Amino acid sequence: MKKIVILASGSGTNAENIVRYFEDSDLARVDAIITNNAKAGVIDKARKVGVSCFVIGNQSVADGELAKKLISLKPDLIVLAGYLRLIPQDIISTFPKRIINIHPALLPDYGGAGMYGKYVHQAVVENEDEVSGITIHYVSEAYDEGEIIFQEEVEIDFEDEWQDVEYKIRELEYKHYPAVIEYLLPDL
Repeated sequence: MKKIVILASGSGTNAENIVRYFEDSDLARVDAIITNNAKAGVIDKARKVGVSCFVIGNQSVADGELAKKLISLKPDLIVLAGYLRLIPQDIISTFPKRIINIHPALLPDYGGAGMYGKYVHQAVVENEDEVSGITIHYVSEAYDEGEIIFQEEVEIDFEDEWQDVEYKIRELEYKHYPAVIEYLLPDL
């Protein structure tokens, strides 16, 4: 059985979706969720779905506690689901091509520090883009610059507000992120 560890900073809707996707799987299970935010909604979601959740604050991440916890958990795949911190190089080196992220835009557009959630969707609307989408990629030393694994796009209507774009992107995330994880796991 493959082990997945999810890193999340916010509400945890993608994390919960991934946990539920693998609940009855013979391939993998979500072994733990780690958050850097002691007030994150993902903590309650983890409790609700019966997955261990650990809070490792930003300073503790910098002090190496995240690396120690990940090494002790021995995950086959580390999945970022709204984790808003840069992953330290030592973790990337320890888990090469075993850390993935989902970004709510078609990279390389709208990537980088500060480009997450509503900020991405607002930029898409302000620039009157006709399409947006999701990118699932390997995590590298820089925000949103790792090798692209999968992209899917959705049309943006001229009357869409950023909240409409967010809804469309969220639907893509829920549909595709667990399936891409499942596709990657057998080779790990």
